[in-house]
Amino acid sequence: MEKKNAWLGYDETELQALKELNEEYKHYISVGKTERRAVAEAVRLAEEAGYVDLETLIASNTAVKTGDKIYAVGMKKTLALFTIGEEPLEKGMNILGAHVDSPRMDVKQVPLYEDHEFAYLDTHYYGGIKKYQWVTIPLALYGVIVKKDGTVIDVEIGDKDEDPILGITDLLIHLSADQMQKKASVVIEGEDLNLMIGSKPLDGEEKDAVKAQMLKFFKEEYGIEEDDFLSAELEVVPAGKARDFGLDRSMVAGYGQDDRVCAFTSLKGLLDAGVCKRTSVCLLTDKEEVGSIGATGAQSMFFENTVAEIMNLMGIDSNIAVRRCLKNCRMLSSDVGAAFDPNFASVNESKNTAYFGYGVLFMKFTGRGGKSGSNDANAEYLADVRRIMDDNGVRFQTAELGRVDQGGGGTIAYISAKYGMEVLDAGVPVLSMHAPWEICSKSDIYEAKKAYTAFLKEA
Repeated sequence: MEKKNAWLGYDETELQALKELNEEYKHYISVGKTERRAVAEAVRLAEEAGYVDLETLIASNTAVKTGDKIYAVGMKKTLALFTIGEEPLEKGMNILGAHVDSPRMDVKQVPLYEDHEFAYLDTHYYGGIKKYQWVTIPLALYGVIVKKDGTVIDVEIGDKDEDPILGITDLLIHLSADQMQKKASVVIEGEDLNLMIGSKPLDGEEKDAVKAQMLKFFKEEYGIEEDDFLSAELEVVPAGKARDFGLDRSMVAGYGQDDRVCAFTSLKGLLDAGVCKRTSVCLLTDKEEVGSIGATGAQSMFFENTVAEIMNLMGIDSNIAVRRCLKNCRMLSSDVGAAFDPNFASVNESKNTAYFGYGVLFMKFTGRGGKSGSNDANAEYLADVRRIMDDNGVRFQTAELGRVDQGGGGTIAYISAKYGMEVLDAGVPVLSMHAPWEICSKSDIYEAKKAYTAFLKEA
């Protein structure tokens, strides 16, 4: 049962491939800090590789055949890519499913206010965060503002060298006697995550002059009025690009690696797999951090509808054919797991935890408590995945998410499994998961990409 650190087995060719992949990965998570931008960058990479928008094929009623490369976008926040294989779709597909949303803070619909000559944007945090981690760090503002006439205005402030940064203040230690007695969950309250954006009053204004200055800025910079915030999607994320971590440059630090590390490696796995026996799919969803709900979450009909549209272009207009296709699919739910941290060793059970540098992580089940909310993959399926990994020289490990009753987490695995398909959680171990900056091992990223390619070719 003993495994070796993956770094000890690489030759110069693999080390070069590992380096190149991680350079691409750092760029992807640096430009894809929101679900919209992560999807847009994935579409750019897919189009460079020859993938065509499904809507174009539908409009021209183009027949779909083996070897075709197709993508479909849902509300600019979710994406499905298909490489049509040799077998009929009714026999199933091999799917890599990840999510592109990450914990953050969202700007409220009525956000802008002034308090004692400071201007703020009020926020509501998204997903599971430790709120105290988001104060006193450089923050950036991304998203869109849509005017009533339909004009879409892109917002990106905080990541260019010439940009200002934004932030949330904390109480100075000298006056923190009461604050330091609070539980960590309430040291910073959710309603206190107020994004400071300005302090200079507008000359000539007597009331809320700093707010007026900010309204002037938004008017001049983006051509919007205050009520345009009502139809905006603005996300507050950490400022700064992904960076090498460690003096040996063996790790990557950056925002949103849960779960864009698996989204990127799944996408690369699909692009590198080529045309396989079964149709290959990369599915990137939204809203996983809040239950995979909504029109862009994994619980929506987006993927099922997309499969039906593709089968229709193949001359198959049958509900039962779609059902059979989904039932016969095999899927890796590409989501991250918790890596062992020696600073917090007690939350793990050493035999069943994930370690940095030991390869892609397989989790037979996730959930919490008595496996609540888990999929719990079949042993037969897990055995076949093991075979594929061993046959292709992929370093892998297995783990649970912490000790029994310590906590837990979930993925989209149970949602896809409702169709009757085989699903197994498979991803990259992460340190400081859900923190503004997370850390992954470059070798685990490389092994995950190898695993996804091998799965698509042989599952």
